[in-house]
Amino acid sequence: MTRIAVIDYGMGNLFSVKNALEAVGATVFVAARGEELADAGAVVLPGVGAFGKGMEGLRERGFVEALEREVREKKKPMLGICLGLQLLATRGTELGDHAGLGWIQGTVVRITSAPNLRIPHVGWNDVRGKGALFAKVPPEASYYFVHSFHLVPESRAVVSGTTDYGTELVAAVASDNVYAVQFHPEKSHKHGLELLRTFCAIAGGA
Repeated sequence: MTRIAVIDYGMGNLFSVKNALEAVGATVFVAARGEELADAGAVVLPGVGAFGKGMEGLRERGFVEALEREVREKKKPMLGICLGLQLLATRGTELGDHAGLGWIQGTVVRITSAPNLRIPHVGWNDVRGKGALFAKVPPEASYYFVHSFHLVPESRAVVSGTTDYGTELVAAVASDNVYAVQFHPEKSHKHGLELLRTFCAIAGGA
């Protein structure tokens, strides 16, 4: 069975993600250094917090080079969650201007929504999902979001899910062996667990 690495780069929520993956039958370990990804068959990049701090944590622990090698070159499946989606972008604008991993051309910007809608966006929203990750859930299942920033990609081709919060927001992306969601599947009850189960099946981990 494929071992799935959950990346620890100091940006929160990794143990709830680990527990959710184990609940759907995955074999999981927490990777605290980039070199540990060599022992994984698939990777999960979770995260809660600011874009710049996230990239700093990835760099300090050797994950930027390791992710390039293990995910981009060796094509190991990866799932990004919340901040883990945003860090795939070219750049982020939270608390300054910061370079991201650059795997998806686009910018992470603050949500500008209708005046009666609260920022951060916290709570349940329906997601119009498509593609492999959403294959076993209803077409507009509801998931739990907590975020103030969102990805604006240069190409719609990478978008695999959208949600409405005053305006349409990107809720999921997919590109080759890389999948990512803005919401928290580990906090989204049965549909969230089903997405994690599907990712594990894609990775050969469950």
